[in-house]
Amino acid sequence: MTHPLVETHPLPPFLPPHARLLMLGSFPPPRARWKMDFYYPNLQNDMWRIFGVVFFNDADHFLLSNKKGFAETKLRDFLWQKGIAISDTAQSVIRLQNNAADKYLQIQEEVDLAALLRALPHCETLLTTGEKATATLLRLTQATLPIPAVGAQLSWRFENRDLHLFRLPSSSRAYPLALAKKAAIYRQFFKDIGLLTH
Repeated sequence: MTHPLVETHPLPPFLPPHARLLMLGSFPPPRARWKMDFYYPNLQNDMWRIFGVVFFNDADHFLLSNKKGFAETKLRDFLWQKGIAISDTAQSVIRLQNNAADKYLQIQEEVDLAALLRALPHCETLLTTGEKATATLLRLTQATLPIPAVGAQLSWRFENRDLHLFRLPSSSRAYPLALAKKAAIYRQFFKDIGLLTH
């Protein structure tokens, strides 16, 4: 009998100490699909195109000139300057199928959210982009709250801090919403929290 392979998260959290926003996904895709050693590394995931549209009116802003990968240093520098931290809610998983779909991720160990927040003393805003990440986050904080619908938000207190959770549309192309419509929702969110002024 073969034992399922447990994968440990391959990336450290990205934690600018001045960050006011923490983005939380579930777990990275299989490494064969990576185009950089950073979060949302799959070229078929539109997170960084959404960011490009929102902040630069250019979906390709964070793509390499050949459009076959991401400009990782440019992306990291931008996130650091904006004060946006990124991690995932799962620290280790069993992948029930060889893909990145949340429904086939069996979480074995969750991230230490309290430790993340201690490293981010100015952060009170959390952003999740999928149901599994959202449900896991609420479980981690022991918040007995319903999972918010896409576009909704929740607030509660955790570790002597007021937290405000926003659930936004998944950047996966499997989520049935056009890039422009996803970007419009993200743009309003970034305006609402003060990270976008135009």
